[in-house]
Amino acid sequence: MVFRDTFDFGRLVKAFFYSFKGLKAAFINEVAFRQEVILSVILIPLGIWLGENGIERALLVGVILLVMIVELINSGIEAVVDRISGEHHELSGRAKDVGSAAVLIALINVAVVWLLVLIY
Repeated sequence: MVFRDTFDFGRLVKAFFYSFKGLKAAFINEVAFRQEVILSVILIPLGIWLGENGIERALLVGVILLVMIVELINSGIEAVVDRISGEHHELSGRAKDVGSAAVLIALINVAVVWLLVLIY
């Protein structure tokens, strides 16, 4: 049965709990993620309220969620780099800097999208 192999409800439940465990770990261990959660609690309802139609609401909310996604990926990269070695290495520093730059670009994206949606 191909469908049975493709759709394993037990695997989906386990994946959900692993994902929740990751969110909890990020919230406990990452100050930046906690700050972004607090901002999202404010900005997501605000974006839903300020958006005039579904597309605007999706853009205003979506860019906030994108920042959180990028922050989670950045935190994962940093954890792996720190796990591999505690000593400074140029490539380790570069990996962390590039992850941080991705978060910065996601935050700039928030500002640009919110300005464009709300001004025009």
